[in-house]
Amino acid sequence: MARNIKLLLLETIENLGIVGDIVSVKAGYARNYLLPLGMAEPPSEARLEELREARVAAEAAQRALRGARAELLGRMQDITLTLVRSTNDQGVLYGSVTQRDIADGLQENGYDVGVQSVRLAQPIRRVGSSHVPIQFDRDLKTDITVIVESDTPLDQRDEMEFDNEGELIEKKPRRRREAPADAEATENAEAASA
Repeated sequence: MARNIKLLLLETIENLGIVGDIVSVKAGYARNYLLPLGMAEPPSEARLEELREARVAAEAAQRALRGARAELLGRMQDITLTLVRSTNDQGVLYGSVTQRDIADGLQENGYDVGVQSVRLAQPIRRVGSSHVPIQFDRDLKTDITVIVESDTPLDQRDEMEFDNEGELIEKKPRRRREAPADAEATENAEAASA
């Protein structure tokens, strides 16, 4: 059974605590990550006193960040993000739309959202509309609408043909053959002129 170790955080770690917190973590997490990177140390009263000012500053920074995120979620309440991707003739994407694609699209439109805040259950693989949750904290969340459109219009997709390897077959205009009645008329015209 894994045992827990109490450590004093030397810096703020998301989903764990802020500077000066005493946290209980698994021994492997402490030994392999927190202690070697200098993010935590065994707690002592002297070190706790040294970090008191840093803790007050970290709490103020956390409140400011929470306020900024709440304001951002208010602005994002009713937005629709449209992404254009390559598709086959049935509307299935070549590839998929992932959390990173959505976060990049939001950042291009002026919304500072990281990949970890986009809570997409599974990648989007078809053309259409999807509701995607954006969550910064347990109680700071909203849904946005993501519309995935094809880069080729529907009428062009219906006319496309693909070979066995999935390569597009380019259609060349067909030459029209002369109808047999036209051929006889041409022969009769040639015979009459001779």
